Amino acid sequence: MSTTPTRVFAARIGGLPIFDPQGDQVGKVRDLVVALRSESSQPRVLGMVVEVFGRRKIFVPMTRVTNIDSAHVYTTGLLNMRRFEQRPTETLVIGQMLDRNVTVKGTDVVGHVYDVAMEQARNRDWVLSRVALQEPGRGFRRKGQTHVVEWVDVSGLIERQQKQGAPPLLARLNEMRPADAANVIHDLPQERRRQVVAALDDERLADVLEELPEEDQVEILERLDSERAVDVLEEMSPDDAADLIADLPQETAARLLEMMAPEDAEDVKRLMSYEDETAGAMMSVEPVILAPDATIAEALAHVRNPDLTTSLAALVYVCRAPLEPPTGRLLGVAHIQKLLREPPSTLVAAALDHTLDPLRPQMSIDEVAAHLATYNLVAAPVVDEHARLLGAVTVDDLLDHMLPDGWRDRAPRPGVPHD
Repeated sequence: MSTTPTRVFAARIGGLPIFDPQGDQVGKVRDLVVALRSESSQPRVLGMVVEVFGRRKIFVPMTRVTNIDSAHVYTTGLLNMRRFEQRPTETLVIGQMLDRNVTVKGTDVVGHVYDVAMEQARNRDWVLSRVALQEPGRGFRRKGQTHVVEWVDVSGLIERQQKQGAPPLLARLNEMRPADAANVIHDLPQERRRQVVAALDDERLADVLEELPEEDQVEILERLDSERAVDVLEEMSPDDAADLIADLPQETAARLLEMMAPEDAEDVKRLMSYEDETAGAMMSVEPVILAPDATIAEALAHVRNPDLTTSLAALVYVCRAPLEPPTGRLLGVAHIQKLLREPPSTLVAAALDHTLDPLRPQMSIDEVAAHLATYNLVAAPVVDEHARLLGAVTVDDLLDHMLPDGWRDRAPRPGVPHD
């Protein structure tokens, strides 16, 4: 299997066959789905519209796409067969952006879009980066000049009516921090809340759910159809998904766990096996874990991931293989301050703190709080009796469990009017 190119043009992948890991064709790519923000920021590519057998169109998130080459697209094979329905905040690249008339900013170049390129950003998200356009022909049978320009240098791809097409509240919610968006959604009337939830993409809804009170989480998830509920749960961090599933009726929880991807369900079930209000129940199972032969440059590249919380990015956990929890033996942790002071080519094993005592999964919240406070930590590893890393407890996990019920209702609210 060839390496995915750094830049992929949308029109060239339209119609390409899409395969599962066993090499079986599951359908053909028909379009790309993007979330437009503004002409000054590159749109994020959410996924692909894929036509499966029987002319049914489904949505495949980019997180499920493992490789793209000139003739094929490959996926993890874990595809949701629910029929694709475009949301108000989504735009189809081939269906809605090609042939649009645009202007190159600061010039007199005007032309129509004949292709759009996407690239993978440092955080591994795919974004639209380049626009290919052609000027009108200036004579009989003469084709106009073509240009490939940066997304931010083009005006006209986001039309006035398109900007106004999505409800104003949705546009504001997509620009807010998840906690602020959750506060707004919490205060919405029931019918308006259902409309907003239906229009948000799965990843954004997952981010917001993690910040909502438990009763709001349960109410929203129970109103979703099972397939979308599973998609949203798989986008949530495993510890938050475990807490939410534990609050659902037993029959509903069992059904959703059965429908989840096996690796996601395994993480959630493991977290649910620990007693409430213990280190095991509140830990994250997605800290930065590296082998001892990794370099400091590799470690810093991992902690730059913008999807990591500040506390999760504060420590790198170095373990023997396997590197997925439960890992091999935990060798030590590396503090980000230490990593920043060492040469990038140095092995991360040379920067380890061997003095930090790990937590045990059965430790109580009070014991965890005392440990973090005593050693001035924002995160700490959790290990089993064989010193295998199970996860990490962060200070934000701890605060979330220690604050009184209903604390979110008393938190400051952003001044966002309802539309």
